[in-house]
Amino acid sequence: MPKRPLIDPLTDMRKDRMMDEAMRRFSVIRPHLEDDVSLTAAARAAEVPIRTAQRWLSRYKTEGLDGLNRRRRSDGDRRKLPDELVRLIEGMALRKPRPSCAAIYRRIAAVATNQDWHIPSYSTVWSIIQALDPAMVTLAQEGAAAYRDRYELIYRHRAAAPNALWQADHTMLDMLILDADGTAVRPWLTAIMDDHSRVIAGYLVFLGAPSALQTALALRQAIWRKQNPDWPVCGIPEVLYVDHGSDFTSDHLDQAAAALRFRLVFSAVARPQGRGRHCQLVFA
Repeated sequence: MPKRPLIDPLTDMRKDRMMDEAMRRFSVIRPHLEDDVSLTAAARAAEVPIRTAQRWLSRYKTEGLDGLNRRRRSDGDRRKLPDELVRLIEGMALRKPRPSCAAIYRRIAAVATNQDWHIPSYSTVWSIIQALDPAMVTLAQEGAAAYRDRYELIYRHRAAAPNALWQADHTMLDMLILDADGTAVRPWLTAIMDDHSRVIAGYLVFLGAPSALQTALALRQAIWRKQNPDWPVCGIPEVLYVDHGSDFTSDHLDQAAAALRFRLVFSAVARPQGRGRHCQLVFA
């Protein structure tokens, strides 16, 4: 019998870290790509050198999200900082007012010496600080109001053309079906609607709680051409508008948005004016 291929968990972990780094770099150039913010201003807001931002932008335009992966060194995994030290660096960087990188480095060097740990380089401390989520930094240092104004956009849904804005949501259907055990249960529906035409672009009916998998399957159907000629809706949206459910805020959906180059917009928490339209489905 042929041998089964071995799965290397370290390789999977490296891939996850590479994707996280690519998404961090994409978050720096995203305001320039999506909000018409100058690249200089976006780089300054993220505290990234403009030449670095220009290089990332060029790679993204030519290679997509894969172009933002960090080029790994052969000795990249030889030294690893203790988790406690990384958390301490991140915690100090989130203080208000935020200390300088030099001040954080001096404090970290003293802690590492006392604990008999390897003292990280200044560039390592700087890279950990730069990897912090800009939204989290804004929330920690500028407060909830600044975070809401900068990251929780409120949209008035007036799409001017097809595929300009899609909305996705889940609802539990008002019907009963029998599951595999013969128990009567209510199924869930995930629907993706084109805001301009109010036509359903994709959907999925399933049992169990909504998850990122159901959202991804419904989105895939919405994007691809349909076999039914009476259902012509397809394509890639410019904006996908969703709520703050855990399935919608998953890394998978964020990565899909970056790879397919559509904008992912979340409704504001506890602000009903930011919700999407409702669509009534009638089953014959």
